[in-house]
Amino acid sequence: MSLTPEQNSVAAELQQLILRTESVEIFLEGFAVHAADLFSTEAEVLAGVTLLHNKQGTTVASSSEAARALDEVQYGFGDGPCMRAARTGRTVRVEDVRTDSRWPDYADVIRDHGYYSILGVPLILGNDGGAGLNLYARDPGHFTPHLVQAAETFAAEATATLQVAVQIARHRSTADHLRAAMQTRTTIDLAVGIVMAQNQCSQEEAFEILRGASSNRNVKLRDLAERVVQSVTSQAVKTHFVE
Repeated sequence: MSLTPEQNSVAAELQQLILRTESVEIFLEGFAVHAADLFSTEAEVLAGVTLLHNKQGTTVASSSEAARALDEVQYGFGDGPCMRAARTGRTVRVEDVRTDSRWPDYADVIRDHGYYSILGVPLILGNDGGAGLNLYARDPGHFTPHLVQAAETFAAEATATLQVAVQIARHRSTADHLRAAMQTRTTIDLAVGIVMAQNQCSQEEAFEILRGASSNRNVKLRDLAERVVQSVTSQAVKTHFVE
């Protein structure tokens, strides 16, 4: 069995996935599903993505609810193959949970779920932890050296794309905050204009009237400005952007 054609297209496929999705959360879910499909060649493989933050693990994406449930088992014990991979940056393979002695209590629970092979592959390492791709299979010894190498290659190529996704998310977040700030500024400016017309005063004086009323009534300036605008029009305030 060879995964070379699929591996060669990983970057392109994930880049297309970024372009088709509107949030990192949706992208990660698509990434987990893609990983599960890629490695489910001879038998079904479940996939999840673990993110470490303040030494605590959380599943940020999974190929199915079953995969998410398997991921969450290790969080209850505070350790496991996937968390270890994310924490150390090294691939961790469990050939058979019935004979692996590293996490006996954890292994018992995973075995009860009917899964015997586990592979944890690091994705991103940072100052506060890292991330790992978690793969599960029902049959013992499923993750052969060839599959381990393929998973590591996949993770290495995916890491760069994941970093791009994070950067895109940050830019989108910044843009959203900017739009919100400009929307607030527009509402306040309109309210200032209304106060100027009503009181025949300057822009600075109108703003001070609004700010004083905001303080005296213990109401946020934006909320007060919205009320002022609503007093003269029933139409919603819109800020026009040029992309």
